[in-house]
Amino acid sequence: MSAATTWGYLESAPCSAPHPGPDTRRPGRRSHLRLVPTGPDVQASPTHSRVTRRGRLAITLLVTAAVLTLAMSLASGISAPTGVAQPTVTVASGQTLSDIAAAELPQLPVRDAVVQLQLANDLTSMQVHAGQVLVVPSAGR
Repeated sequence: MSAATTWGYLESAPCSAPHPGPDTRRPGRRSHLRLVPTGPDVQASPTHSRVTRRGRLAITLLVTAAVLTLAMSLASGISAPTGVAQPTVTVASGQTLSDIAAAELPQLPVRDAVVQLQLANDLTSMQVHAGQVLVVPSAGR
């Protein structure tokens, strides 16, 4: 008999009492004493890794973060073609934003052309300075 055994009913019998034998109160019930092989009798069983709930959550979060990072990097690379040069104009001394709008975007009313110039150049006011370079947007924007 092997030295390694497991006891299933240690709680029911006191430690100093001898083993009472099979449970006679319930017919057909087996004893919980089981032999566990040791030494050369033990066969190496392949160990299967089990992923716990927390592990699955960690894997899911890592994959989601990787996909989002990839999507954001691809989206930033698609933004605007770099080979297209937009026309620019340099503000001369005494020139106003309305003068530039009328000269560069004659197909639009002056008010709309000024708004287009402000949006294209991130201007918060009508103030422009001599020597400032402004991007001229296309009229269809």
